[in-house]
Amino acid sequence: MHMSKLMVKTLREAPAEAELPSHRLLLRAGLMVPLAAGLYCFTPLGWKVHQRLENIIREEMDRYGAQEIHLPALHPLETWEQSGRAATMGPILFHLRDRREREFVLGPTHEEVVSILAGRSIQSYRDLPFTLYQIQTKFRDEPRPRGGLIRLREFYMKDAYSFDPDWETLDHSYRDAFDAYLRIFERAGLPVIAVEADSGAIGGKDSQEFVYLTESGEDEILLCDSCGYAANAEKANIQKPAPVPGEALPLEEVATPGVTTIAGLAEFLGLEERQTAKAVFYLADGEPVFACIRGDLDVNETKLQNALKATTLEVMDEAAVKKHGLIAGSASAVGLTGMRVVADETAVEAPNLVAGANKDDAHLRNVNHGRDWRADITADIALARDGDACAKCGGRLTVRRGIEMAHVFKLGTMYSESMGVHFLDEQGERQPAVMGCYGIGLERMLAAVIEENHDENGITWPAAVAPFDVHIVVINGDQAEVAEALAQLESDCEAAGLRVLVDDRDDSPGTKFKDADLMGMPVRLTVSPRALKGGGVEFKPRREAEARVIPAGEAPGEIRTALAEAR
Repeated sequence: MHMSKLMVKTLREAPAEAELPSHRLLLRAGLMVPLAAGLYCFTPLGWKVHQRLENIIREEMDRYGAQEIHLPALHPLETWEQSGRAATMGPILFHLRDRREREFVLGPTHEEVVSILAGRSIQSYRDLPFTLYQIQTKFRDEPRPRGGLIRLREFYMKDAYSFDPDWETLDHSYRDAFDAYLRIFERAGLPVIAVEADSGAIGGKDSQEFVYLTESGEDEILLCDSCGYAANAEKANIQKPAPVPGEALPLEEVATPGVTTIAGLAEFLGLEERQTAKAVFYLADGEPVFACIRGDLDVNETKLQNALKATTLEVMDEAAVKKHGLIAGSASAVGLTGMRVVADETAVEAPNLVAGANKDDAHLRNVNHGRDWRADITADIALARDGDACAKCGGRLTVRRGIEMAHVFKLGTMYSESMGVHFLDEQGERQPAVMGCYGIGLERMLAAVIEENHDENGITWPAAVAPFDVHIVVINGDQAEVAEALAQLESDCEAAGLRVLVDDRDDSPGTKFKDADLMGMPVRLTVSPRALKGGGVEFKPRREAEARVIPAGEAPGEIRTALAEAR
């Protein structure tokens, strides 16, 4: 491919809104062009990288026996109503109607549709197990698209679905997919770690995320420095400090003028924060909820939402707080009516807590659960924080930031039961198939590869995903000697199976070299009168600082060696 004919325009500067290195470099190197928030057009150069990632994924999925399919992106709404997810997926669904006023959604994922496909093929246990996968467009009405390709409204996903006769067999299918993912990321030059994760709207028993650790990530990951425990902050559990023990004492009101925070309350009364009760107010599916947790802890809103089995959860604004008669800074569940109370286990177990008196400038001492108030739901709703104790070993948890690359789930029978995916077992009894699902976001993966592989001059592609193997820069290409050498070099490289990009533009050497570094092919060759006089062509691996002149005939072999080192 010659750059004079390639539809790629590099930029000297990225738009101001591009904050992540990957976003800036994707735009500057001409790999994509923005269309609207969360929507991007891939150029030929960017699409080549996308296709190389697809090929790696296909090879590894096929390697363990998964079968590729293709499912519609347009789904009848009743399909989602049958599974119950028309409500639980809520606002991220794109809705539309056809000319007959029949309602459809654009698929954000494909559990329902693949269940219909599989259900029409499965009859007995002899038909199981199998895994289906596709690489398909997904649509999600994200409220805050961000980070270039990190959070999109339309994107490609490799989604796979396993169908097994029992949980034991699902464990094997899950491990096969897990191992395939490790190979995929290793081949793409992307280091990841597997962490425990919340299953979210997909649902299921257990799930893990593959996370690329980077300070530009939007997710918080908790890592134990002793046992290796790793979990997303939405899922992470901790060893909570023990409560201050004691027998239940009489309830007592105390004046606390101007005190509205836990820290201020503990200081005013000369107590530890773990001797207080914290109140946080929410609307869950529009209904008021009072969350209570011990004062030294914070509420994990994902855990709270799961405990409530709510589709939406939002913190009450000032107007809602007033509407429901709550006193911000001095509220408690004592005497509270008209809303559900969800309490963390610590607030239920600790005796003699100090809590709000439900009026300004006053609190209650010696508040005890069961005597003075009762929770409608008791659950672990505590947020894990940096420095907390690991739930498994008591070691110290450290917070790292990261980007979710993939997610694997043990779904169980939730979709097979709702969508009718059944089989006859060896005894002739009708059973629901046990399912798993496994997803990788391709655009997000592409962005993370750049986050991991770049320097101050541009992208440094791993050989396995680079759009071209070698970038040939031509200086004074109108000279016969240079033109002849270029033609022979290009022919030799292509005969060796190398993918070649030739910069034959009528631009200065400095511009061409800067673009070569920006676009980041693993090897740069320079054909110029000076190099030819020196005995060949100038050879420079992208990740090395210095170039050297090599005989032109040795270039294919040198390139192969450099590609092996750039993986």
